[in-house]
Amino acid sequence: MILRAPVEAPQRSDAKPDLTVVILTFNEAHHVGRAIASVRGIARDVLVVDSFSTDATVEVAQEAGARVVQHPFTSHAAQLQWALDHGAIATGWTLRLDADELIEPDLASAIVRTLPILDAGVTGVLLNRKHIFMGRWIRHGGRHPLWLLRIWRTGAGRVERRWMDEHVVVGRGRTIQLAGGFADANAGDLTFFTAKHNGYASREAVEVLAARYALFDRDGDSEAVALSPPARRKRQVKRLVYDRLPLWAAPLGYFLFRYVGQGGFLDGRPGLIYHVLQGFWYRFLVAAKVAEWDRELAACSSGSARLVRLAVLSGLPIAPSA
Repeated sequence: MILRAPVEAPQRSDAKPDLTVVILTFNEAHHVGRAIASVRGIARDVLVVDSFSTDATVEVAQEAGARVVQHPFTSHAAQLQWALDHGAIATGWTLRLDADELIEPDLASAIVRTLPILDAGVTGVLLNRKHIFMGRWIRHGGRHPLWLLRIWRTGAGRVERRWMDEHVVVGRGRTIQLAGGFADANAGDLTFFTAKHNGYASREAVEVLAARYALFDRDGDSEAVALSPPARRKRQVKRLVYDRLPLWAAPLGYFLFRYVGQGGFLDGRPGLIYHVLQGFWYRFLVAAKVAEWDRELAACSSGSARLVRLAVLSGLPIAPSA
């Protein structure tokens, strides 16, 4: 069910719902003020968990009215779970917002009007994220609609223990979809984009190899049950179809499906650049890292030895209990 509300933005402070917004940061001075401003009218508290930024992130966030705490970073999943466990969140609802994301006025209004009237059986709210790339909204290639569980009743949600593609999952109740503008609008250039995705590729390669060699102790089945339906379908298709294709076929087939089958070509020149980089180059880079690292892991004599080697190869702080 998709709920809709009038588009006017909330203005009165006493109209704010019982909501805390959590934002993770590291050197996000150019983004974080904008993100906080977008939720100022809907949040009773904005909690910024910073990974010891070396720029002005902390100062900008505090000046914008956020409560800032600092904690060492290992992964997005671990950092967000630490925020939920130790961030002194006192409101009934929690919203996760990345530093480069924005809640637009129509969605802000919908949140203000909807959260207070939801019955106790609703524990999660999915938002429809749109991706802005090189100044253009990427509408095609399967990038929109993209429903993500970003609001949940405090205490009902937890974060999957993953190095990449982690989701907040709710283990009880039901979820709804709330319509309105929710934008991923990173201000970085292509150098930033490719560097970021290179890091993402290492994390995703770790996930693939960890599953292949059963390196992490996880309650995967229970996590899958609690995932939102869109996330669960996407993960099932990846596991049952994509991961079984040859190295060259999977990225190429995925790109052609997105760019031709799902109309990615309709996104113009920015869309061409985006879909090639994110839909082919990135997927191929993940597969290449998996192939490279798998050769070394196969030579290891034990699971603990593979974990140690994978930490060296990926540069990630992987521990035996990861």
